[in-house]
Amino acid sequence: MASINPRRLISSGSPFEAQIGYSRAVVDGDFVFVSGCTGYDYKTGQISDSVVEQTEQTMKNIQTALQEAGAEMRDIVRVRYILPDRKDFPSTWPVLQKWLGDIRPAATMIQAGLMEEVMKIEIEVTAMMSRK
Repeated sequence: MASINPRRLISSGSPFEAQIGYSRAVVDGDFVFVSGCTGYDYKTGQISDSVVEQTEQTMKNIQTALQEAGAEMRDIVRVRYILPDRKDFPSTWPVLQKWLGDIRPAATMIQAGLMEEVMKIEIEVTAMMSRK
């Protein structure tokens, strides 16, 4: 039996996707799984040294992936924050509050090394489109 909502892959154009073999997001049924996003501006290839600015750009990257998938930020049900230095996390809270304060998804913060030293935060989300 064919799926009503076939699996769909979303790409940001990041070179990492092709090099590593993953998608920026995967739509499967009503779910959208957004891979870990960092603060790179995919249009310019640049990344700020500021964890706060990286967080803002990361949320913009997530919003773009969700929109391409047919979802919105309000559809987010789960978020994971990964930071190399947990001491940086509180400085990101105003940005996260701005983007997710009304949504209040389930969340986890993990301290772990990221792929490049310049990366100060990575965020992945899961959204459920049927919440509309």
